[in-house]
Amino acid sequence: MEDALLLHRIQFAFTISFHYLFPQLTMGLALLIVIMKWIALRTGNETYNASARFWAKIFAINFAVGVVTGIPMEFQFGTNWARFSAFAGGVIGQTLAMEGVFAFFLESSFLGLFLFGEKKLGPKMHFFAACMVFLGSWISGYFIIATNAWMQSPVAYEVLPNGNVSLTSFWGLLLNPWILWQYTHNMIASVVTSSFVVAAVGAFYLLAHKNEEFGKTFVRIGVIAGVISSILVAFPTGDQQGKNLAFQQPVTLAAMEGLFETKEGAPLVIIGQPDMEKRKLDNPIHVPRMLSFLTYYRWGAEVKGLDAFPEENWPTNIPLLYFSYHIMVGLGTLFIALMLGATWLLKKGRLFTARGFLWMLMLAFPFPYIATTAGWTTVELGRQPWLVYGLLRTADGTSTMVSAGNTLFTLLGFAGMYFVIGMLFLFLVVKTISAGPEGAAKH
Repeated sequence: MEDALLLHRIQFAFTISFHYLFPQLTMGLALLIVIMKWIALRTGNETYNASARFWAKIFAINFAVGVVTGIPMEFQFGTNWARFSAFAGGVIGQTLAMEGVFAFFLESSFLGLFLFGEKKLGPKMHFFAACMVFLGSWISGYFIIATNAWMQSPVAYEVLPNGNVSLTSFWGLLLNPWILWQYTHNMIASVVTSSFVVAAVGAFYLLAHKNEEFGKTFVRIGVIAGVISSILVAFPTGDQQGKNLAFQQPVTLAAMEGLFETKEGAPLVIIGQPDMEKRKLDNPIHVPRMLSFLTYYRWGAEVKGLDAFPEENWPTNIPLLYFSYHIMVGLGTLFIALMLGATWLLKKGRLFTARGFLWMLMLAFPFPYIATTAGWTTVELGRQPWLVYGLLRTADGTSTMVSAGNTLFTLLGFAGMYFVIGMLFLFLVVKTISAGPEGAAKH
């Protein structure tokens, strides 16, 4: 049974991690496309209009692959996690259904209008279509985050006589206090990803001396959006999400920080390696008292360590949780530094000719994907050993009829299928970038 549980978890982790590579770009790009269309509408600059059309093509490719890779996750609720579906279906079924019926169809319908209806719609209605695509993608994200937020902090439910839970307040579910900072943190992180991708393509054009006017536009938009979003994803959204954990999941915070012992004036660990046998961090580099201050705004505040909680309630993989969290934070810090440097060069009028910095912008685009994957790994590992925090343990949510062998077989099948999909995706994106925006000068 333990082997089956592990494989159920690995399969879902693999499919959802691969799937989320695509929505995070579409959600961020939706906002940047609206900005491009707004600038084009205000200034009459056709470069921004053509830029919006170009990125809408990238958006459409990501959207299509996101839909294809998202479908298997829905089935896994019934195949691999049947007991969880029976337990919580009366609650999470609401948000998942609304994500599909309302947000998905709103987004896809207006995306079609934006891609193929510009001449018939006219400039203002085309801008409206872009706004609706943005609204649909961000509403879709809200419903998904509402589902996850309920699993992190259950609200508005009652336990039925059969042991399952039922929703008592639809608005209580949608206005879960946990949602605010988790949602804003997640969505702004998607803007970070899209900003880095847009800046990277612009840097590529400038370095290749191809489509240079569009290259400058992409770099300018990517850097400005990137510096703002990189700061906001750290503060206040990341900081406040940390407060959620400190007050509602303190054992998770202790594991993320590698804090094995409760301390007053707890230090903030910059780097170190958890030793689970000796219950300590090896080779730690830390800032004294900083964790207490960041958590409670008091230098001498007590922060509970893992020793304050029963071991059966500790996250089940503390080293992976610890490293995932520190990868996310470390990369987020580097993003701020890189975008601040690029902003300074942009203000000085030197960025478009600073080949070294353009190379950094071009090569940096994979790292937001790594950071967001590490961030979601932190969220999901931190909730363990609970599937629904405090209500349903992960071991009690699996399907008893699906064996380890069946799960391994389908996992290998997904890996092969997603490899093919990934190669096709890269081919289409590279082809689109190589062709360049419509109306671009060819060299």
